[in-house]
Amino acid sequence: MMFCPSIACIPMVSYLQGMSNRILLGSHMSITGGVHTAFRRGMAIGCTTMQVFTKNSNKWEAKPLSAENIENYKSAGANATIDPVVSHAVYLINLCALNQAVLNRSRAAFEDELRRSEAFGMLGVVVHPGAHMGAGEPAGIMRIAESLNLVHAGTPGFRTLTILETTAGQGSSIGYRFEHLRAILDLVEYSERIAFCIDTCHLFAAGYPIRTEEGWEDTVHELDTILGLDRVVAVHVNDSKKEAGSRVDRHEHIGKGLMGTTPFRLLMNDLRFSRIPKILETEKSDDMHEDVENMEYLLGLIGSQREG
Repeated sequence: MMFCPSIACIPMVSYLQGMSNRILLGSHMSITGGVHTAFRRGMAIGCTTMQVFTKNSNKWEAKPLSAENIENYKSAGANATIDPVVSHAVYLINLCALNQAVLNRSRAAFEDELRRSEAFGMLGVVVHPGAHMGAGEPAGIMRIAESLNLVHAGTPGFRTLTILETTAGQGSSIGYRFEHLRAILDLVEYSERIAFCIDTCHLFAAGYPIRTEEGWEDTVHELDTILGLDRVVAVHVNDSKKEAGSRVDRHEHIGKGLMGTTPFRLLMNDLRFSRIPKILETEKSDDMHEDVENMEYLLGLIGSQREG
């Protein structure tokens, strides 16, 4: 993995750092070599916020964090201009799994995610609510809330938030409607620990009409009415390879998918989202030039009044 931006990237780094008081923009960073190394990568391309895994994203368990792991992370963070940091839970977790063994492992894994993020002092853990696997949405919602209540009871007093992410609705996934997340919130006992992450690709794939100004306003109004904008603490900024309402989750680089410029222009100029971290989740090569290009694209939309 390369840590230094190319010469062509240096102006972008300076521009982003100069804009740090205006907008929180970053990407999901690799933790190869330790979670603390993500700061070095993020700083190299000008991130002012970022997302990471705190362990291997395709494994249930991980070695417990050592005092050295925690100190390395906090030292790197203190010397970086990246804040806040959110983590993303491993993909294996299904908080409404029908199989009891999978459900038990999911609950234990998510509790471990919270413990790791709490030790690092991260804002929260982004997690997909779960897939009901044929049990139906009402049953799935009930089981997700039950899982969260058990996990929260086992982690009393934690400041790290549980951040439920909107989904595309692929398969039997729950969370593609704001009402799903509201129903979970209403069933959770420690509701102050719940926050939300919206994903632009997922909203689009789920059928929210964010490609027009009117549709954007309707969607944000619905988001605020049902969930409350004060609970939205992160935005995943991704274009979509699949069409609107497809309920298929396939991320694309900004401006290269089917969403058009409008939703990204509206997001970048919407004061209601000005202090909410905006994080890319698109594929990248070792030099991370794709992240730089995506952030340049988004920053170039600030102040724009119409789609070019």
